[in-house]
Amino acid sequence: MPNRAIIFLKALAHIACLAPVAWLVFQFWRASTTAPDALGPDPIAAVTFFTGKGTLRLLVLTLAITPVRRLIPKLGWIIRFRRMLGLYAFFYACLHLATYIWLYSNFSLSAMLNDISQRRFITAGLTAWLLLLPLALTSTAWAIRKLGGKRWRRLHTLVYLAAIAGVVHYWWGVKSGVRTPLEITIVLAVLLLARLAFRFIPQNKSRAVQPAQL
Repeated sequence: MPNRAIIFLKALAHIACLAPVAWLVFQFWRASTTAPDALGPDPIAAVTFFTGKGTLRLLVLTLAITPVRRLIPKLGWIIRFRRMLGLYAFFYACLHLATYIWLYSNFSLSAMLNDISQRRFITAGLTAWLLLLPLALTSTAWAIRKLGGKRWRRLHTLVYLAAIAGVVHYWWGVKSGVRTPLEITIVLAVLLLARLAFRFIPQNKSRAVQPAQL
């Protein structure tokens, strides 16, 4: 695909990833000023759910790029979007964490430590964020050179554990009987099974390491 087309598609991808944040900020402003019900009866819960679900969706999109690329070689150019989507997933994860630290815990360290020790869904969510952190920090060509391609690839398989921890966080965070996390769980399961299947399917030719999985 021509570079101009890639640049145009990347611009659209940036807009698609940032537009929900702009909408959320606008609705949060409306809820705090002229329209108290803009985010529903519980605005804090709405913001938390919105950023958390956004994180998981972007993680799944990031993980889907390699299987799609393997299945449809003509779409090999989509690998150029993997780093961007991965970093946006981390960005949404940071917004999700900030929502908890600011709106729920009011920056109280003791309250956060108490939650981590007593509320398992908080522990799972923090685990997911901590797993994503080193991936975001090493999502550059410089990091690949310093770590070496083999070690870098091994490190970035943590994205699968992060996604699993994120889904567990989702399940543990909803009320018993609620099935809203089921869809994202099924999609992630399919992607993980695809990764296992591809381990036994030889590639036609080796590919250079791409910066970066996340």
